[in-house]
Formats: sequence, C-alpha cells, structure tokens
Amino acid sequence: MISVEMYQSEKAPEWDEFVSQSKNGSFLFFRKYMDYHQTRFKDASLLFRNQKKIIAVLPANVVETIVYSHQGLTFGSLLLSKKIQASQVLEIVDLMKNHYSGLGYTQLYYKKIPAYFSIYPAEEDLYALFRSDVQLYRRDLSSVIDLSSALPFSETKRQNVAKCLAENFEIKEITALEDYWEILELALEKFDAKPVHSLSEIKYLRDLFAENIRFFGVYKKDSLLAGTVIYDFGTVAHTQYMATNDEGRKAGALDFLIHHLVTEVFSSRRFFSFGISTNNEGKVLNDGLLLQKEMFGARAIVLDHYKLDLIGKSR
Repeated sequence: MISVEMYQSEKAPEWDEFVSQSKNGSFLFFRKYMDYHQTRFKDASLLFRNQKKIIAVLPANVVETIVYSHQGLTFGSLLLSKKIQASQVLEIVDLMKNHYSGLGYTQLYYKKIPAYFSIYPAEEDLYALFRSDVQLYRRDLSSVIDLSSALPFSETKRQNVAKCLAENFEIKEITALEDYWEILELALEKFDAKPVHSLSEIKYLRDLFAENIRFFGVYKKDSLLAGTVIYDFGTVAHTQYMATNDEGRKAGALDFLIHHLVTEVFSSRRFFSFGISTNNEGKVLNDGLLLQKEMFGARAIVLDHYKLDLIGKSR
C-alpha cells in the first residue's frame, strides 16, 4: 500500500536524502533551495511512501484553489525512486489527485522535468497523467548542446572567439557579483525585464550551493565585459543568465565565454543547456534569440506544461 502525506519542515532531512538518490532530482529540489523564497509561496508538497519508505515526492505550492508544481522552480514534477514501477506511479497520481481534491483544490498545473535532466528514464508520470485526461496547455522551446557530439559553432562565432583571443581577453570565475549583476540588470532593462533573483537572493543561493551555482566572466584587464551564471546539475550545465555590456557585445565576448565553457570547463557534462526562447506560454518564438543559440550548435527540445482537473478524474 502506498500512502501520501503533506510535507512538513521537520521532514526536510528525509526529503533531501530522497532527492539526492532519486532518478530525476537535482539540487533545485533540496529544501534549502526551495525554501529561500518560502514567504512568496504556500507550500503544498507531498511525500509518497511504500512501507514507510519514500518512493516519490512532489514539490508543489498552492494559490487559492490551484496547485502548482512548483511556481518558484523552473520545473518540478514528481521526483521518483530509481526502483519505482509504472504501476506504482499510476497509483501515486491517483493518490495525488484524491488528496488535493479532498482539500478542495480544483486543478493541478504540472511542469515536467525535461528528460535530459534525469539520470535514468523517468516518464512514468506522463503516462499516468495521460490516463487522467491531462491537457497540454503550454510548450516552450529550449536549446541544448549534446556535448558527446557537439555541432561546430557558426563561422561568425568562431571569428569572435579568435578576435577575443587576439585581444588577450581572460575568462575567470566572478567573485564580485555586484559587477556582473549591474551588467545583467542593464541588459534586461532594455527589454523591460528584471532577473528572477535579486542580488541578495543569488548571493545566498551561491553561498549555499557553491559547487552548483557558478559565475564566469570575460575580462579585458580588470574590466568585466560579459558574464553568465551556470547552474551545474552534474550531467547538465545550464546557463541561468547571460549578459554583456556594449563593449563586450561589439567584441563578441559572450561567444568567447560560451566556447570556453563548452570546450573546457563543462566538456565532461552530457548536455549544455541555454533555456527557452519562447514567450506567452510558448505561443511566441523569439527567432533572434533562438538563432544565437543555434549558432553555438544547440538544437531544440521542448519543456511541457500540463493542466489536470482534480474533480471527477480517475484512471
């Protein structure tokens, strides 16, 4: 018999231990990462046990009558044990629906973890949701380099790399985050946007997860021209933010930086991820942004979002 229970803060060590051993978990789902913005989100995470042993967890929050998995995270579907069986996931999804509907919630919005972030196949949840007549309501286009057989950079980007080398630009890990954050905020301001994290939040997270959250920059002598924040998931290196100032843009400094990260720093990873190039729930494609990623040799995968009615649904 599988049982379901609400997450409570005293279960954090048990939760984190399971996440570290799951087949599709990452540091994003450790409670210290999830809870850095706990005042913004009402947690509704679940744990599923088989004979007292956790076999799955769901990071989730609620707003009024809607359950989300989880709004404070890039994605956040069911995290599954390596030994879990499809029949158990079918049962877990039914338990999940019955639990939330019993508390008066009417819908679940579910963000599937992309397959390339898993260390072992983990799509039993998609089949279980299909059996519950789930609706695909959003599909974002993301870009990824397969580092085992990476496509070459475009000629333009190769020329920019050569130009930066000739200028004796240096690539170093950024320690003074204020310098980079100023460049990032100015770059996003042009698009009437802001970073998802505040400077204090990203500093806090970097201090907690120094091996996973790293900052790299291109320097002309002591002047920072461009930088990126890398979330290192062990098998995947993901560019959380990229930004450059005007001088760095003219020199192609970001091209130089990405080339170095792909061919040197993270060459042993399975994938190098650039994130999405879509807006308006996937309905609008930023062609220019996508082209830049394709010129690095990245190609498309999709990030799917599902909507499930919790009333009157069963497999």
